[in-house]
Amino acid sequence: MKSTRLIFSTQSYAYLQKSVCAAGGFESGEVEVKTFPDTERYQRVLTSVDHRHVALIGGTITDADTLELYDLATGLVQNGAQTLTLVIPYFGYSTMERPVKSGEVVTAKARARLLSSLPAAIEGNRVMLLDLHSEGLPYYFEGHMRPVHLYAKTVVTTIARKMCGSDFVLACTDAGRAKWVQSLANDLQVPASFVFKRRVDGSHTEVSAVSAQVAGKPVIIYDDMIRTGSSLLNAARAYRDAGAKSVAAIATHGIFPADSLAKMKQSGLLTQIVVTDSHPRALALQSDFLKVETIAPLLAEALKP
Repeated sequence: MKSTRLIFSTQSYAYLQKSVCAAGGFESGEVEVKTFPDTERYQRVLTSVDHRHVALIGGTITDADTLELYDLATGLVQNGAQTLTLVIPYFGYSTMERPVKSGEVVTAKARARLLSSLPAAIEGNRVMLLDLHSEGLPYYFEGHMRPVHLYAKTVVTTIARKMCGSDFVLACTDAGRAKWVQSLANDLQVPASFVFKRRVDGSHTEVSAVSAQVAGKPVIIYDDMIRTGSSLLNAARAYRDAGAKSVAAIATHGIFPADSLAKMKQSGLLTQIVVTDSHPRALALQSDFLKVETIAPLLAEALKP
């Protein structure tokens, strides 16, 4: 019986499967996938998983990807996997972790319960999650699904050093991320800053103050994810107005729906954005303005026996 971990992926994460296998010396598992004219998906596990330690890399980036992940994971267990590790680099709906208005569906919890309902491998299941938007999300997983929250701190600090050396201010878009940014700043031995906001109306906020001296200094804004970038641009404008020499951004997850990245570039407020390859959208959009660093070594290390 082979002891090397066997790595599978959903279609959207084939790039990460290849990188993780190379980084960890793992064996790559093959799956045949076809889509019928009525859009139903056919999957067949081609590599034997009987009594093997198996990992499946896949995101919940769309509803279709979530079901592909669930269906393939079920097949791996049914075909005899000794252990099953779901690796979810980006957990979708992570901002829907609690109801704000009466009747709202807590989709993050619903998805965690769905994945928790997977049949158990011989020695059990676990799920690896990366830089979650809310620290409480792992507690939504139930039963025999054991959650593991990975932090990309080493990746983020390395990126920051590459960008600005040791003379910069590490900042965040609002006070909600201040604790995490303060921790990163301590590791980097640089000052930390955040912006104060006040709500103008039900859907708009404005920056009222900046917490640290940034005049004449490069500023790097960190956030766990960048979606449309509205909060990022508001913060970048505040730091610019406070005299920052330049403003760049780092995020673990780059989502960038529609033309949001183009708008960020056209704003002229940011010199560069760097994200990881936790979301396939970032890879598709990478350019001189958007740089992408891989999380493959981090995942490979976490998957080692």
